[in-house]
Amino acid sequence: MSVEDLDVLIVGAGLSGIGAACHLRLECPDKRLAILEGRAAMGGTWDLFRYPGIRSDSDMYTLGYSFRPWTDPQSIADGPSIRRYIEDTASEHGVDTLIRYRHRVLRAEWDSAEALWTLHVCRGDEAEPVLLRSRILVLCTGYYRYEAGYTPDFPGRERFAGRFIHPQHWPQDFDPSGKRILVIGSGATAVTLVPALAEQAASVTMLQRSPTYVINLPQHDRLLAALRRRLPATWVYRLARTRNVAIQMLFYNLARVCPGLVRRMLLGLARRQLGEDFDMRHFSPHYNPWDQRVCAVPDGDLFKALRSDRAEVVTDEIETFTEHGVQLRSGRELQADTIVSATGLELQLFGGLQLVVDGRPFVVSESMGYRGLMLRDLPNAAVILGYTNASWTLKADLSSQYLCRLIRHMDALGMRQVTPRQHGEVGKAPFLDLQSGYIHRAAHLLPSQGDRMPWKVYQNYLLDLAMLRHGRLEDGSLEFGSPHPARRGEMALTD
Repeated sequence: MSVEDLDVLIVGAGLSGIGAACHLRLECPDKRLAILEGRAAMGGTWDLFRYPGIRSDSDMYTLGYSFRPWTDPQSIADGPSIRRYIEDTASEHGVDTLIRYRHRVLRAEWDSAEALWTLHVCRGDEAEPVLLRSRILVLCTGYYRYEAGYTPDFPGRERFAGRFIHPQHWPQDFDPSGKRILVIGSGATAVTLVPALAEQAASVTMLQRSPTYVINLPQHDRLLAALRRRLPATWVYRLARTRNVAIQMLFYNLARVCPGLVRRMLLGLARRQLGEDFDMRHFSPHYNPWDQRVCAVPDGDLFKALRSDRAEVVTDEIETFTEHGVQLRSGRELQADTIVSATGLELQLFGGLQLVVDGRPFVVSESMGYRGLMLRDLPNAAVILGYTNASWTLKADLSSQYLCRLIRHMDALGMRQVTPRQHGEVGKAPFLDLQSGYIHRAAHLLPSQGDRMPWKVYQNYLLDLAMLRHGRLEDGSLEFGSPHPARRGEMALTD
């Protein structure tokens, strides 16, 4: 069987994968590159999720790529606009032609003697997997399972006579007109769905077991609109990006240092939107701000829906499903024609592929993150993830830039292998410092993080900017090697 050889293989053609490919094209243009995408379209999350009102919960000046300005007037963008931005970026940088759709990676095997990854890839409906080899493996698969979202084991669910929907796979034939809709959940998906559905439905009820912090953000930025009339788009984008990064960091750090102050601020802002008579227990979580993500509400659309009586929020627990809705612990029955389970994600690393290093399964949960983008004892592999406390792409961009620096450094040394190694004792902590349910449910699958550089995940853009863009590559924790003699300045495959 013939095996195709490449320099870099990217798994995943979503926001992270397209960004990584563009950085490689810009900074390492001589490398042979391919992108493997298990689905039939690029876009990742922004192609998969098609529920009403789908949008980002971050502004596009920080969620956009560092190298391509966001020029749409929307600051908080809808899903189709983000998908077009990803597609246009891929086309502009010529990486759309590198994508191989319906290529699902089953297993990736590392051979130290050859300094090569061999990937077993299921291609379309073909029965036998094809093999691809690459020096570098870049995993841009996100952190959740695409095939299905998380749905709790609701008691009596089989009794419900209406339609039951999970927003991860929204039925495109669904018409909410005139329907009584119950949305279970309180996170970003729920607060997006409620006002969107309320525009047509007879009634929409958001049922939450516990509240979430919600903040109103403007859909359009008037200052930037004025600046666009006078300044080049690139200047405006950089100004907006710098300003919004500073605001995000200030807000997050203030929440960690003075949680009571930020809590009062968030609840006060919500009360101003909802009115003095509204029961604020529905928007008063029992945890501190940023123990879980704060939900953004563009132009206060959720608050407007609640004020207009087109929607309501109920805080209670489900006793059981009934034929006509759900029975609550309080004794109240909520009747519905349609129930939407906006109950979160199922965490899954690397799209479910199996990692093997020199014939032995690589157990991710026994490893530790290195600079938030590599894993201890995993050679020639990068995992591109974003921030949990800020816009995803801020960290993804920095990680891709670091990877390009590392590849060029290996070329200069004539090295073909790089592996993070731990020397000495390092304290352990959870890799993701959030209390979200999907993280708790899958904590046993995640690697750990350390208590010091370079093993600690700081969730701090300025610190990562200094470390990943400008920090020393040879820091004592990266082990370089060249199993076969290679000419200096050559990392690419030899014939």
